[in-house]
Amino acid sequence: MAAMLIEEDPQLAHEHALAAIRRAGRIAVARETAAITAYAIGDFALALRELRTYRRISGRDDQIALMVDSERGVGRPDRALELGRSVDRAALATPARVELAIAMSGAQLDLGQPQRALAELDIPELDPDRAFEWSPALFAARATVLAELGRDDESAEWQRRAIVAAEVIDAALGSSADEEFQIVDEVEELALEPDDAEGDEADAEEAEAVVAEAGAENAEAHGADASEAESGATSAAEPETAAEPETVAVADEAIDPKSETLFDDAGLSDDAPEK
Repeated sequence: MAAMLIEEDPQLAHEHALAAIRRAGRIAVARETAAITAYAIGDFALALRELRTYRRISGRDDQIALMVDSERGVGRPDRALELGRSVDRAALATPARVELAIAMSGAQLDLGQPQRALAELDIPELDPDRAFEWSPALFAARATVLAELGRDDESAEWQRRAIVAAEVIDAALGSSADEEFQIVDEVEELALEPDDAEGDEADAEEAEAVVAEAGAENAEAHGADASEAESGATSAAEPETAAEPETVAVADEAIDPKSETLFDDAGLSDDAPEK
C-alpha cells in the first residue's frame, strides 16, 4: 500500500509504513519502506535511523545513496561523504553505484566544492551517447554541477541529453504513465532462531519507539490545526496538484549496448561535451 501511495500522498504512505513496522519490525523490507517514506516527507533523521536498521538486518548496502542523501538532509555533508567512501563501490549494483555518485556529488556541492562535485560524476557509467536506466538522473546531475561552475552552454546540453534519454528509454521499453501495477502489501512472518530472540526484542522496541514518536508528532500537528480552526481564521484552499507518476525504472541495466547510438534519431550531435 505504501508503494502505491508514495507519489500521490507520501504522508499517508508513511503512516502505512509505520503500521507495517509495528507489526513486523524485524522484517528488512518494512524498515526499508519506512525509511523511504520518511525521506519522501522530509523526515531525514528518521529516514537515516530506519536505513541503518535496514542495513543491519539485511546486511546490504543497496540503499547507501539514500543514507548519504539523508545525512545531507540533516545538514552533515562531511558525514555524508565519509559514509559514501566507507563502502566498496565495486560491490554495488550499477544503479546503486550511479545513485551513490550523484549523492556524493550533491554533498560536495553542499560544501561549496563544485569542481570536486563534477569529479564525483566522472564515472564509467557516464555515456553521453547511450541511454541506460540511470542516464537521465546522471545527466541532470552533471548539468546542475556545470551550471554551478558557470559553464552554462555545457549545462544546457547535458540537461537536453537527460530529457532525450528519458524519452528514448520510455519509447524503447514501451513504458506508459497509464500502466497499472498490482502491489501486494503483505509481510511474511519468519520463525526466529533462539539466537535471534534478543535482536528481535530490540528491533521491536525500536519500532514501537518510532511509531510512538510519529504518533506524537501527528497529534501535535492535529492539535495545532484544531486551535487554528477555533480562532476563526479562514483561508481559501488551493486545489492540490497530483504529482506526476514517476517514470517506471527499467529492470534491465540498459538498452542493448551493441545497438546503434540511441541519440542518433533524437538529433544529438556526435560530439559530446568535454567532461
